[in-house]
Amino acid sequence: MVRFGPRGAALPSWFADLPGRPALRLPLPLPASYGASDLRADLLAGLLGAVLVLPQGIAFATLAGLPPQYGLYSAVVPCIVAALAGSSRHVVSGPTNANSLALFAMLAPLAAVGSPAYIELALAVTVLVGLLQFATGALRLGSVANFISPTALLGFTTGAALLIAVHALKDALGLALPPGPGAGTVLRAAFTQVPQPGALLVAAVTLAVAAGLRRRRRGSPFMLAALAAGTALAWALERLAPAAWQVRLLGALPSPLPPFHLPGVQPSQLPQLLGIAAALTVVALAQSIAIAKAVAARSGQRIDANREFLGQGLSNIAGGFFSCYVSCGSLNRSLPNLESGARSALAAVTSALMVVPLVALTAPLLARIPHAAVAGLLVLVGWTLLDIPRWRRLARASRSELTVALVTLGATLTLRLEIAVLVGSALSLGLYLHRTSRPAMRTMGFDRDRGDAHRPFVVVSHTPGALPECPQLKMLRMEGSVYFGATAHVADRLQALRDAPAPQRHLLVMAKSMNFIDVAGAELWRQELRARRAMGGDLYFHRPRPPVLAQWRRDGFLDELGADHVFPDKRRAIAAITHRLDCATCAACTVRVFAECAERPGPGCDKR
Repeated sequence: MVRFGPRGAALPSWFADLPGRPALRLPLPLPASYGASDLRADLLAGLLGAVLVLPQGIAFATLAGLPPQYGLYSAVVPCIVAALAGSSRHVVSGPTNANSLALFAMLAPLAAVGSPAYIELALAVTVLVGLLQFATGALRLGSVANFISPTALLGFTTGAALLIAVHALKDALGLALPPGPGAGTVLRAAFTQVPQPGALLVAAVTLAVAAGLRRRRRGSPFMLAALAAGTALAWALERLAPAAWQVRLLGALPSPLPPFHLPGVQPSQLPQLLGIAAALTVVALAQSIAIAKAVAARSGQRIDANREFLGQGLSNIAGGFFSCYVSCGSLNRSLPNLESGARSALAAVTSALMVVPLVALTAPLLARIPHAAVAGLLVLVGWTLLDIPRWRRLARASRSELTVALVTLGATLTLRLEIAVLVGSALSLGLYLHRTSRPAMRTMGFDRDRGDAHRPFVVVSHTPGALPECPQLKMLRMEGSVYFGATAHVADRLQALRDAPAPQRHLLVMAKSMNFIDVAGAELWRQELRARRAMGGDLYFHRPRPPVLAQWRRDGFLDELGADHVFPDKRRAIAAITHRLDCATCAACTVRVFAECAERPGPGCDKR
């Protein structure tokens, strides 16, 4: 038995029986409105992605301590599976700098780098990472992605843009550096080494052609055209003056056809490998979801985090059995994919499928592509990520949010990408908790327009012409949740009201904006009730929300308060409370702020 997704792709029925009923459907990469122009855009974007991944895959595999072909393997199978199983139309998965470095750091102590044993460990860890990622999505834990705030994402995206541009300088300037240098190493070399004029010229021309075509003909295959222009220029320079204008080329590439292989490791190694896989899972998922959200913010697409996790898990499970090492969403490929006009996941599938024939059929031509031309394209991609207008708006809107974005930007430039995302998200959550821990508590009253039949309440501190407050009844509007983090602030404010000279003994809390309350919050109101009654007053609530009332019922506070102390509207609240006020004080009062004050003290009041 099979089930079918909304776009007609078959889905095995056992997926529906997983815990949490994961939202995994394998859609065809073609939306209902897909047309010939969309197909052309996807094919061109896929071709560009295949060309871009060739030098990157080889470099990243070297970083991971693996033979170069493993980088190309990892650009094929995982890319196809993640594109079909994920939710993003533009994210392209494959080997990444961060994953490669993390894998190398964790496996180097266990086996000789590049040895057959090392390769077996890398493939086994990849399968374990895929299983953990799949479990994360199956258990519907993708909601953790909601805590990556847009502000932190802005800092991350800007930092990633700068990193892309900085790392591209290595090839754009023709610097002599080892594989995978850090950003600081690249910048130091840029200022201390003499750039190769040929590489600089090729990168500049490629960048100029791409930027010009992108601006004037947005729908054109500007990146491929620019890459062809850079390759032609490098060929011409080599013919004219090979000694003075020599440019480093991609050269011969190994076969990218991924062979099926079952990873072979000892059972005794599995516990240690599982710990490594858990750390790599955090690295890969943090990168993938951050990149997916960054791309979605630019494309307007909505991302299903659970489905992204499922897709990444399936891609690594399949990849581990086809000689691929850990992969995830690639920023260096996803953003060019979006910028080059990709319309659907078919672009990513096409890029993966084209890697094999590109290497097999056009190896001599691909070998002529200069690294500097690829670097020129990456510089343009980095530039398009610098959303300067949004930074200006953020600077005007909120200094605290601007600080979060700047710290995330700094972390992206100095720390690993996934750590930078966690830093930004933690700062955003801390800022949110600080704000919610100090809910507004506003004193309410009336203005001087006594003729208004409805007599709307006003905030006393914001209304210069507000009437004086009733000397016996304080009306306070709560604006925010009263949970464990906010109880200290609320308790201090309530204590200050009771300690004021000639305090109002009765308190009416307008609670319709008190959205949430926990056990600590309920206990706070219980203490306030007892304090008010001890001083001869009482506590009342106007329109508490149903979840708040439910919490009060569960812990018995509502029984202690009394149902007649909760009112559905302010008019009935004041009508009931004024009859419970002290008669002698009402008799001597000159404020007479309520309409009911005309009846006070009233007959029989002296008997109360």
